[in-house]
Amino acid sequence: QVQFVESGGGLVQPGGSLRLSCAASGSIFRFYVMGWYRQAPGKQRELVARISSGGSTNYGDSVKGRFFISINNAKNTVYLQMNSLKPEDTAVYYCNRYPLQIHYSWGQGTQVTVST
Repeated sequence: QVQFVESGGGLVQPGGSLRLSCAASGSIFRFYVMGWYRQAPGKQRELVARISSGGSTNYGDSVKGRFFISINNAKNTVYLQMNSLKPEDTAVYYCNRYPLQIHYSWGQGTQVTVST
């Protein structure tokens, strides 16, 4: 079972930036599209960005132009650069494969709070 460890979250003011990291327990990126997901309180988990093994990216409308996903295959790590953060970006952020399968497990996530 693949395991993910997310890090890099924190408290940031509106307009600020954060860079999230997700380390995978094995060399899986060549086989899967990877995604960053987030879950805000009282809301369903949503996909915000994904990246293929070839580097093709896709973003949710709410983050397009502000968030950027990248991957380092040598480090088995996927990143999410988040700029121009807004209060509505506040959520727990997770990485996982895309599309999701029912048996996929989740890491602990990393909390991002955008507030003054």
